Amino acid sequence: MLDSKLISKISTISSVLEVSGYPKPGNVHRTNNFPDMVFEDFLISGVVTGDTIENAAEHIKKEGVTNSEVGKYILDAVSETDKWIKNNTNLGIMMLEVPIAQATIISEDFNQIQENVGLILENSTVEDAVNLYSAINIADAGGMGEQDEYDVQSENAKEELRKNNQTMFDVLEISSEWDQLAYELTNKMPTLFTLGYKTFQKLNKNTTTNEATVKTFLTLLSEVPDTLISRKYGLDTAKDISKQAKEVLKIKNYEEFIKQANIFDKHLFENNFNPGTTADLTAASIMLSFLNEAEQK
Repeated sequence: MLDSKLISKISTISSVLEVSGYPKPGNVHRTNNFPDMVFEDFLISGVVTGDTIENAAEHIKKEGVTNSEVGKYILDAVSETDKWIKNNTNLGIMMLEVPIAQATIISEDFNQIQENVGLILENSTVEDAVNLYSAINIADAGGMGEQDEYDVQSENAKEELRKNNQTMFDVLEISSEWDQLAYELTNKMPTLFTLGYKTFQKLNKNTTTNEATVKTFLTLLSEVPDTLISRKYGLDTAKDISKQAKEVLKIKNYEEFIKQANIFDKHLFENNFNPGTTADLTAASIMLSFLNEAEQK
């Protein structure tokens, strides 16, 4: 299908476009920084992981799905990012885009990618789980495993994983009850393939790329309550934010849409409501859209 260098470039482009989306409510974007991370952090993290994406794709092309080492490459991406940025800017994105990149290079056409994502995760190993836990700890990201017996914060977690033969798929399946990324990874990425990439692809043909990015983000947020928000503030709050996103999307006049999106952005920012999971889904949706377009050229 596509070669590893092109897949890597598309991954980088998707990360850069996602963070550049303005005004992407509640997240860092070109005119909005957080106290502990800024717009440029995300640009840098999107660029420095390109080699890892290329290596992940080349590896599975040679070794196959039973030895994808998907967890290792997620860890490699986070470790490389950590050399440049001391914040969790892209753990979630890499958790989605590493398997997408690997699935793409072993697929004969775009329609096979979703099934191959499933095969990669289903054939993940205990060492993939161990490497994922290491990546989570480096990124200092909470929530993935703190509600189950394989708590990423536990010093004995890796030993327990090996002792009980728990693969990356196994631990993600446990987390999938409360974490949308884990749900996507253990269910062949249904939101990305049925909603995310199709929304961006359609919008990007008829509007600017920035508008397509923002509206894809809002569409995902309106349909799927953000699990980063629900873990911090409860499901009712996450659902209310989804309803607000849906209201903004109803606005047809572009100038009024931008005005209301800015108001929504300010409201989320002032209340520390950060739809970070939705941002990760948006980046992966953009990646899939460009992969689909590249195949057709």
